[in-house]
Amino acid sequence: MGKAKIDTAFSKVLNQGDKAFVPYIMAGDGGLENLKEQILFLEKNGATVVELGIPFSDPVADGPVIQEAGLRSLGNGTTLAAILTSLEEWKDTREIPIVLMTYINLVYSFGVEKFAKRCEEVGVDGLIIPDLPLEEEELVTPALGEFGIALIRLVSPTSPSHRIEQIAKRSEGFLYAVTVKGTTGVRSKYEEGVEAYLKGLKEYAEVPVLAGFGVSSPEQVRTMSDYCDGVIVGSKIVESLHQGDRETIVALMAASKKSTVKQTSL
Repeated sequence: MGKAKIDTAFSKVLNQGDKAFVPYIMAGDGGLENLKEQILFLEKNGATVVELGIPFSDPVADGPVIQEAGLRSLGNGTTLAAILTSLEEWKDTREIPIVLMTYINLVYSFGVEKFAKRCEEVGVDGLIIPDLPLEEEELVTPALGEFGIALIRLVSPTSPSHRIEQIAKRSEGFLYAVTVKGTTGVRSKYEEGVEAYLKGLKEYAEVPVLAGFGVSSPEQVRTMSDYCDGVIVGSKIVESLHQGDRETIVALMAASKKSTVKQTSL
């Protein structure tokens, strides 16, 4: 469980020549009773890890699509405690690693030690906390280390090079490489320099490097994956789930597979 489970999942995918695909979904969007089915659907169709968003009233890193999903979830009465209970109820049914994307306020309010212990109990393997700076990580790292939970760091192209190197070397599970300036959301193109940025991260990081923010089409999945170990797709997955469009999600995940890459490059 925990970091080891994430490491195993990435090793399996990358060793067979595929690229990693991490879909993001908002817990409780569409009802918490649908969470099990949503995650098992993603597991069945080739996701490497599932990034599970926890709804929050002030999601500073999220664009409009994910903000709206969070509001829908909060409107359904979703709570952090209820999400953890749901995950615990069917933890033996899933094999895919689960990474929670949450904000430090929720973790702190829950109680850091209590939260880390609860994550281990319910089968959560890693955490992404976008508003937790490197300098404040000691708030959570002792407790997460005690229970084997990976702390996945985010790195931004706007950070100074020495800071990028620090973050890359300290990340566990995988390194979340933000590829745009701004919040999450669908984008039609990327800024110049993203290829060099991702390749540079590969030199520093001891874990897989995944590109996130703005990846929304099979073509973008393939392009970004050329420069690193895989991608994270959020807004397009959330939007497609909300609209009942499972075909788009399947096509996005298929684009990370070796056979698909070969077919498209002929």
